[in-house]
Amino acid sequence: MDFDLEKMVAALGQSLRSQRYRMATAESCTGGLVACTLTDVAGSSEWFEGGVVAYDNRVKMRLLAVPEEILVRHGAVSRECVESMARGVCTLMDVPVGLAISGIAGPGGGTPDKPVGTVWVAWQSAGRVWSRDFRFDGSRREIKMQSMRAAITELAAA
Repeated sequence: MDFDLEKMVAALGQSLRSQRYRMATAESCTGGLVACTLTDVAGSSEWFEGGVVAYDNRVKMRLLAVPEEILVRHGAVSRECVESMARGVCTLMDVPVGLAISGIAGPGGGTPDKPVGTVWVAWQSAGRVWSRDFRFDGSRREIKMQSMRAAITELAAA
């Protein structure tokens, strides 16, 4: 992990600790990369509860309580899906802070409306849920790394 990212994660952890908050992650396209990055920082067990890799839609529905209607109507890569995932992981893990991410890392799977590099991220903090879409370029690995960094950066700034 690069020094700036490590400092950001450490600061996020300190902020969560100072508020006596714990957090959890729900990841699809990043396959656990966000959770891995968070737990690379010593002391993360004080503020990180755990994560769910919900790569398949069945996992999103079964573990995170994403309604099937959202997946049919909007798809897994959508505001509606990631916001539902964020709420779901907070409920599942009984924590006030959650981060959810779903996207198309490629090289295939893109469409004209949702090209490769389209990523949606949602965050929940103490009941407030917000989300944002991103368009990243590069290889599959680069898109996953950019997605992880953007997700952590937004939460750390909140």
